Amino acid sequence: MSNDQSQPLISETNKHSLDQRPESPQRPSKFPKVNDDAGNDVLEGEEQKESVTRTMNPNPRLQRYLIAIEYIGTRFAGAQQQPNCRTVVGVLQEAFQKFVGQPVSVFCSSRTDAGVHALSNVCHVDVERISKRKPGDVLPPHEPLVVKRAVNHFLQKNEGDIMVIDVRCVPADFHARYKAQERTYFYRLLSGPESVSSFERDRAWHVPENLDLLAMQKACNILIGRHDFSSFRAAACQANSPIRTLDELNVIEVVSTPFFPSISERLKSSSVMEDPTVSLGSDTNHSQISLNTNEEKLEGSNGEACQEFGLRRRHRCFVVTARARSFLYHQVRLLVGVLKSVGAGVLTDPDVKRILEAKSITAAPPMAPACGLYLGHVKYDLPPETNQS
Repeated sequence: MSNDQSQPLISETNKHSLDQRPESPQRPSKFPKVNDDAGNDVLEGEEQKESVTRTMNPNPRLQRYLIAIEYIGTRFAGAQQQPNCRTVVGVLQEAFQKFVGQPVSVFCSSRTDAGVHALSNVCHVDVERISKRKPGDVLPPHEPLVVKRAVNHFLQKNEGDIMVIDVRCVPADFHARYKAQERTYFYRLLSGPESVSSFERDRAWHVPENLDLLAMQKACNILIGRHDFSSFRAAACQANSPIRTLDELNVIEVVSTPFFPSISERLKSSSVMEDPTVSLGSDTNHSQISLNTNEEKLEGSNGEACQEFGLRRRHRCFVVTARARSFLYHQVRLLVGVLKSVGAGVLTDPDVKRILEAKSITAAPPMAPACGLYLGHVKYDLPPETNQS
């Protein structure tokens, strides 16, 4: 399918994913761009090293802040501002306007789709601190800690599903999207036949099959590195090239959340506290701590183990980590879809190689849903710090 830049392409999961606002005056032009998993424009090649070295709107009275935010993606119609939709940027801009008393423009490093969460997405915003008593007077910029507390005050008075977690002053030419050096995404899967807990709903992908961790880890090794990821690229992707370098892709099993220790786990913990030489992995008279079981076992009348009434069976929980400078549109969710199929025994290592070499999305299984995806971290080479929240 053609990715002709002259015709706007709309994501099948978010029909309003394109930014409706005018181009930012700070946005560099004349550079080739690619899209990451959330549809972000990322500069290619050597140009990224000097992509934003000057600003087209130098106002010495403006202070640019780098803002790290967390949010629950299912509460928003995506990150980018859209008409008649509640979005991350829209809510953040409203909170800043209430704080500073005038409109501001917020620019995100990663334009996550509806349903995708963020442990730490990063934005930048320019603020001119004008005296409310004397509107003609320009005051020194707010300290980052003041910005963090004030904006969170207005955010929490709303729905409380988004929060500023860090603020920093940066130079006027620092761009949250184009200066990003690396992005890390996490994906959570819950494995097991038990229905999803109310506490986990819309926070992970529930698959009823029992997943093979070792098989998924082996499949990751096939996909790591620099490849043509056309098979892991949604049709709406506007990137000029499907070539990407996947620096990290792995799967680990973790304790399912929310985690509350069972009797055997509490006894094990007490043993360690009483005798520090006892390790959690050693053999004791107590049951071994397991990542995939938490039910208390009782012996039934037939001598078989049974679960105590009123205790929920805990799912096995897997976390996929994907790290790269940039991703293709929906690349992470398509990668997770393949890994899940491998873990469930539907695909094998040769199948993964075949899908990668096919260079067509039609060769890949369905992509994972948005609810399990988290933008975890955006890495920068930050300038020397002058103000810190």
